[in-house]
Amino acid sequence: MLLSGFIKSTYAGRYSGWLLAAVWLFIVTACSVTPTTHHVATVTQDGGDSNDSYLFTGTLKVLTLNVAHGRKDGFNQLFLSKQTIQQNLSEISTVFKQTGADIVALQEADGPSRWSGKFNHVATLAQQAGYPWYSQANHAQSWLFDYGTALLSRGSFTEMLSHTFAPSPPTLSKGFLLGQIAWHPRQGADPPVLVDVVSVHLDFSRSSVRQQQIAEMVEILADRKNPLIILGDFNSDWLNDVSVVHELARRCRLHAYMPMADDLGTYNSNGRRLDWILLSNDLEFKSYTVLPNIVSDHYAVVAEVTLRDTKDIKRDKTGTYLACNK
Repeated sequence: MLLSGFIKSTYAGRYSGWLLAAVWLFIVTACSVTPTTHHVATVTQDGGDSNDSYLFTGTLKVLTLNVAHGRKDGFNQLFLSKQTIQQNLSEISTVFKQTGADIVALQEADGPSRWSGKFNHVATLAQQAGYPWYSQANHAQSWLFDYGTALLSRGSFTEMLSHTFAPSPPTLSKGFLLGQIAWHPRQGADPPVLVDVVSVHLDFSRSSVRQQQIAEMVEILADRKNPLIILGDFNSDWLNDVSVVHELARRCRLHAYMPMADDLGTYNSNGRRLDWILLSNDLEFKSYTVLPNIVSDHYAVVAEVTLRDTKDIKRDKTGTYLACNK
């Protein structure tokens, strides 16, 4: 995004102090701060070819990508034409179709915004990639932009909710979107397993803000008892002393795919692993890939997920799945 891109570059020493001051002034004068919210999100069914009969069966394939407001690897979306942004989104859609992902989690996904062509990027991606169902949560809004997290799906959601984290000036608001699906992990007449799928984006600038944000996540997710998949841009790696990825995994009994691996970087400017897929202990990875396609300043991550054998699933005394610890 424009502001985070400027500030990230400034912290890296590429821009002088006066530019940082100008950016801060721009934030104060041009942007509105979104208050903390927690509400039921809406679902739209007009992307791709509608298919009410679609069921999640067998292996579940999920994908996460920070779409960077459609700018691809450009300096900033504000300096790109609408046609260029549309072409960039078309390339992203092609990647989604090639992977065959059942559910896609997006971050920095724009609704109609002046800085990125004045059209809905989420609806465009859903339509082009053939996802009949999508939902978006706009965590940051002003006269210039309207963006946040989103979920695209081949099957319908049975429940949705979104949450915008507490304001964290001078950086803009972040949040998460949760969609519940009914999954038949095995063929046959077994009742479906309800699974929570979460697209999240955490603050890039301060570990203290990220810590507060995952505390808000844990507070909300602790009330839910479903198997859980969290995907998104955590702006944190596993090895950091204050890694929120590691902390969230510990508090919600989640696990990552090869968290110590040094060849799964997702942020293409420095190779850090900032984008993650976390699974609750009743789920396991069948495959995990960081895609090489340059369609953003982040690489997409795609994973195939299966349900563990029931004897290996840890439950509480009521027989439900263990949830996050408040």
